[in-house]
Amino acid sequence: MADKKEMLRQIKDEWEHILQAFEDTAGLTPGQLLVVGCSTSEIIGEKIGKAGSKEVADILFEPLRRWADKLGIFLAIQCCEHLNRVLIVERKVADRLNFEPVVVIPSLSAGGAMSLTAWGNFSDPVAVEQVRADAGIDIGDTLIGMHLRPVAVPLRIGVRNLGAAHLNLAKTRPKYVGGPRASYPCD
Repeated sequence: MADKKEMLRQIKDEWEHILQAFEDTAGLTPGQLLVVGCSTSEIIGEKIGKAGSKEVADILFEPLRRWADKLGIFLAIQCCEHLNRVLIVERKVADRLNFEPVVVIPSLSAGGAMSLTAWGNFSDPVAVEQVRADAGIDIGDTLIGMHLRPVAVPLRIGVRNLGAAHLNLAKTRPKYVGGPRASYPCD
């Protein structure tokens, strides 16, 4: 039992470090949307979709929500492939960003632990089929790219894993358009 508690504490500490490093690197601004895909199975060293952990999701969700609230950004938590990677958002976010809700409630075996935790902790959760997020966190190669704006820029923070899960971070930027005569502001 002590080993499990220590593992959960270590994951939470790593997660809080990742969020701070992402904040320092991504340049997020209030009102932006962050998509999070998370395999709790991968975090604990198991195959994606085979050992979802509500305990791991619970220790990740609250720091994520506090962090997002501090920055004034909106969260979209991606479900697994069994729900076609729909996203769980607050209804007020869906309304504000004009997302069309779909009818489904995630479960541990269809949606995953993180989306189930979001559903249980958001004040008025809804599922939506797609978003175009400004940034993303992919834990365990959950393939969040379909929910990012078209030009995603990978971010490197010196951390490559959360627990045993591979970690990918991204922000997006507008497309560069024009030709040889165009000029662009510096990034």
